[in-house]
Amino acid sequence: MANGQELVVGELARSLDERHRISIPQELLAPLAPADATCILAKERPGCLSLWDAGKWHGRLDSRMNLFKDKILADTLKDKIDEVQLLGRLLSTRHRTVKITGRGRLLVPEGFREFLGVEPGDEVLVVGAAICIELWRPDAWLAYLEKRIPRFNRLFNKLSG
Repeated sequence: MANGQELVVGELARSLDERHRISIPQELLAPLAPADATCILAKERPGCLSLWDAGKWHGRLDSRMNLFKDKILADTLKDKIDEVQLLGRLLSTRHRTVKITGRGRLLVPEGFREFLGVEPGDEVLVVGAAICIELWRPDAWLAYLEKRIPRFNRLFNKLSG
């Protein structure tokens, strides 16, 4: 959220073009980042990528990474080497810095479009997720909604009450 107050909400269908780009609707992009912005694209779950304001992403990640590094340096994770390696592998592939062009186009990098599971010409749903934008393969989005939409009122009341 560029100004810290606007929520990113909405759901619009777009297509991945032949150059592996998606046009992000301005009404979703405006609260997140200015035109020609640098953002972070992250793998969330199979069939879903998320797009974040780079400054906010790095602020959250850096503080957590510093704690992790301190634990490694203090040798407190020596009994968790498999988990440390797993985290390292996931960090290596989970996110990438991307540029949003002035016309709101996002080039979906190789590895990310495979994770999303789309090919040029395929539909992608661009969904506002309050604090970020998500890109969903339509079948993955529908499956996600089918599980969670019945809990909407309870969640809304919990978070707003």
